[in-house]
Amino acid sequence: MASKRGKQTVRDMFLSTLVIAACAGVIYLFIPKDEHADPLKAVDFTVELATVRTAAPYPVAAPEGLPEKWKATSVHYNEAEGKAWHLGFLDADRRYVAVEQSTAAARTYVPEVSQKAKDTGRTETVAGKEWQVWEGEKYNALVLPGKGHTTVVTGSAPKESLVEMVKALRTTPPAASAS
Repeated sequence: MASKRGKQTVRDMFLSTLVIAACAGVIYLFIPKDEHADPLKAVDFTVELATVRTAAPYPVAAPEGLPEKWKATSVHYNEAEGKAWHLGFLDADRRYVAVEQSTAAARTYVPEVSQKAKDTGRTETVAGKEWQVWEGEKYNALVLPGKGHTTVVTGSAPKESLVEMVKALRTTPPAASAS
């Protein structure tokens, strides 16, 4: 009797597994899905930007008028660590570009946010301002020292995308929110 009971238990367990698998398969077939959807969701940074522009002790930079193919992917403000503003994007070719600003010391902050890029000693004038050119193995960066803060545009994207981001940066609130 004991040996027959063991075989029934294994058989019942196998049948139960088949029933569960069949139910899961039916559910999977009827749940709508979009195989062509982008798995990376864009973030809306307008609320955070408005908040940070009132809280930060420096003019907070964010892009305006970037091409539609650019996608904002991350945003945060860390008041405890150098009042650091971060805004991450993917450019039209899905390469990373970030806007980083902080009151932290530039000599430690820039290498941190630019994945250990180093100052080349060269500068480039973009949008009427003199930006330092930093280069690294992973990221390159354009760095703009300010009064009490530093602005860094960095990422794995080519220099052309970094320059495009710099040209799009604005530090004043949009006209609609100024009223």
